[in-house]
Amino acid sequence: MNRRIGRIIMYGIFVMIGVLLWSSISKTFFLPSLWTLEIAQFAMVAYYMLGGPYSIQLGSNVRMDLFYGEWSARRKAQVDAITVLFLIFYLGVLLHGGLTSTAYSLGHFGGDAYGFLTGLLTGSSELGFLERSPTAWRPYLWPIKTIMCIGVFLMLLQAIAELIRDIAKLRGVEI
Repeated sequence: MNRRIGRIIMYGIFVMIGVLLWSSISKTFFLPSLWTLEIAQFAMVAYYMLGGPYSIQLGSNVRMDLFYGEWSARRKAQVDAITVLFLIFYLGVLLHGGLTSTAYSLGHFGGDAYGFLTGLLTGSSELGFLERSPTAWRPYLWPIKTIMCIGVFLMLLQAIAELIRDIAKLRGVEI
């Protein structure tokens, strides 16, 4: 799934180019558009968050090769297995915060994302107003926060897959 999403989202760079080109043209020749900066930011967030898992899957993420490049495959797998545990913990905390923030942006003010999600499923969740950006354009924030949560979840799945792959390498099993 990360491969398919990553292959589609990599064309998001053209969306950002188009929005920023329009922003430059409108500021030069017409009245400046209020929406261009925020749409470019939202497109960059989607590009980064949904493209990150695909980048990890391809192994094109940035590593410190000062020592890493000289290590054996087994030593690399040992270090990767340990560091990916830190990544999984970080992504778990980030996903919890993202779900809470998304619940808030959808109008749930209880502070518990899981209570909000179960309330939505049972139909008993109390909703307030939908959160909007404080800028002049004032777009709703729940769509980009939802995309961020999906991206973090996909990154978490990819990190777990990398951990399984590293453990298999350590055991001598080829995946």
